[in-house]
Amino acid sequence: MTVVVVGAGPAGVNAAVTAARAGQDVLLIDSAPRIGGQYHRQSFRAKEIRVAHDRVRHLPETQVWAIEGNRLHLTGSRVVTASKLILATGAYDRTLPFPGWDLPGVYTAGAAQAMAKGQGISLGRNVVVAGTGPFLLPVASSLLDVGAKVRVFEANSPSRDWLGEPKALIAGRSKLKELARYAKVAPYFRERSAVIAAHGDDRVREVTVAKLDADWNPLQTKRIPVDAVCVGYGFVPQLELAISAGCRLRDGFVEVDAQQRTSVPWVFAAGEITGIGGAELAAHEGVIAGAAAAGTTSELTVDRRFAEALTRVYPIKPGWRSWLTDDTIICRCEKVTHHKLRAATHRGTTATRAVKLTSRAGLGPCQGRICGATVADLLDLDPTTFARRPIATPIPLGDLAANPVEEP
Repeated sequence: MTVVVVGAGPAGVNAAVTAARAGQDVLLIDSAPRIGGQYHRQSFRAKEIRVAHDRVRHLPETQVWAIEGNRLHLTGSRVVTASKLILATGAYDRTLPFPGWDLPGVYTAGAAQAMAKGQGISLGRNVVVAGTGPFLLPVASSLLDVGAKVRVFEANSPSRDWLGEPKALIAGRSKLKELARYAKVAPYFRERSAVIAAHGDDRVREVTVAKLDADWNPLQTKRIPVDAVCVGYGFVPQLELAISAGCRLRDGFVEVDAQQRTSVPWVFAAGEITGIGGAELAAHEGVIAGAAAAGTTSELTVDRRFAEALTRVYPIKPGWRSWLTDDTIICRCEKVTHHKLRAATHRGTTATRAVKLTSRAGLGPCQGRICGATVADLLDLDPTTFARRPIATPIPLGDLAANPVEEP
């Protein structure tokens, strides 16, 4: 049997290489055609060479859609049996809805980064990047590199709030060097501001930008012309497989010990599904998880003080709800409006399943991946309930119907 690693970003690649060097046969599975994840994209050549270890086999463009015991069902009607499983499935962009966010030309920050870094293409010539979190900086930097005119609107006040986190800054001092690389973004960066509406007919043409109070309630507003809008409010961990495996969660992330072990003895977790902390922390966790899965220990230790401070410096404030109108789309797949969602709760619907069935929010093709955190926030539900899916990812009906072939 094999150590199976799901996810080929910084955590997954380091886990795979570490386990292989300890003598284990490793199967590295990822949905993307190339390894590296969101962070490295085109600049992962060195890691690609390292992953070409004799004991590591890479399955690109492959997804794990179900876990039954220690058997993993893969797309293409395949199944693999794992002796140990390392989950490094990462996270995806969190969005907050606002009037007009469903217009063509409004993208996630991650989509903008993928196009700029992966293809050298800007989503527009005049681009607004808005939301909260340090990820806005590399997104804006990448857009500048490919020739876009960029304005960045950060909803929080990180330049002030980081001053109250001296221990976290010491723990994350390597991040300060990274921050210096984004100095070119500074002239276009505005704090305590947000895009609260997008306007246009066939696509976005203008946005309303608001100066915010401490709770994100809009103060002064202005409209500015744009070609594209990229929004990101942090990240949501991709928990479907961890939940399917029976891993215990804590505060919306997979709970792990110092060796990255989960509550399931043969399952380990590393990277953003254990807490949002960036690529460097994810890579360290991957090394620790890979060593533990191979039955050894790593000399690395994880300092999460910087990662924990991120949630304090870049919180989601309740005032964003005041941006919504009755006809603001909350669930884009099923066109569920804010009014329809509120109406469902007025009928006494409070459980997640009942909310889905009554309003249809979260029942579309994305299965709540985009709207789940928003619906949970608006209705005070547990956001992890939207990640409880027996089939973790959309698959062809043929994959479900066919007799699976054991992956060697």
